[in-house]
Order: sequence, then structure tokens, then C-alpha cells
Amino acid sequence: MKPVSSFLEQMLAKVIALLMALIVIDVSWQVVTRFIMDDPSSYTEELARFLLMWIGLLGAAYAYRRHSHLSLDLFRHNAPHERRMWMNRVIHTISLAFALVAMVYGGLKLVSLTLSLKQTSAALQIPIGYVYVCIPLSGVLISWFALDNLIHPEINDTVEG
Repeated sequence: MKPVSSFLEQMLAKVIALLMALIVIDVSWQVVTRFIMDDPSSYTEELARFLLMWIGLLGAAYAYRRHSHLSLDLFRHNAPHERRMWMNRVIHTISLAFALVAMVYGGLKLVSLTLSLKQTSAALQIPIGYVYVCIPLSGVLISWFALDNLIHPEINDTVEG
């Protein structure tokens, strides 16, 4: 499980970097077309919004893996090692439950609903369900990383940084 998690983490970092490069190019093009050419591009705002969704949700999975998500560590860091391990198990179990129920199950229902209703984006004319795939995908990644943290707590407790 550990090699797969490491591979997923590396691939996730590369995908997020690519998406961030794309959003920079997209927003730069929007500025050029709006202020230099005086003819704003019709698709750049919508594409930037969709890229931001993907960056935010995949970034949440990456941050979860790296233990760099927002958290209140005060109690956990001051606790003895055994209590800290117990707190980590509780945190990862809750994260796993949320990711599976809200993100994977709920996200798949949302994707299915929008695809069955044939909703398309206004400017790009792509099915909105494809945009929403980032929700269950991020949920699957967070679930995988949570399981890895539960199975290998001593290993992943030191990944921080």
C-alpha cells in the first residue's frame, strides 16, 4: 500500500502543477484579450473556474497526504505519544468516513445526475458531470490516504513537512 500511496502522491503533485500552469496561462490570456486586444475571450473565465475547482479538490487530497491541511494541532502535539496515535486514528477514521460518504458517494450521485440531465457549461459546452468528477476522484484519493494512515500510523505520522 505504501508504494502505491507514494506513486499517487507524486502523480498528484504533477497533475496539480500542470493544472496550476494551465490556470496561469488561461488567466493571462484573459487579461491579454480583455485589456490589450479589447475583445474579451468568452471561455477563459469559465475554464479558470473549473480549473480552480480541480486544483482545490485535488490539492485537498495532496495536502491530506502530506499532513499539511489546516488543523488544530495544539492538543495533538502536546499529548503523549499513545494518546497522539489514538487521536490520529480517530481523525483518519472520521476523514475516511467523510470522504467515502460525502465526496465519493455524494460526488458520484452528483456526477450521475448532471450527466443524465445532459447539463453543459455555458461557454465551453462540455458536460458539467465531467467537471464534477473531481469531487469523487478527490474523495477516493483521500480515502486511500486515510486507509494508508490507519494501516501505517507510525510511518505516516512523520510525513509532515
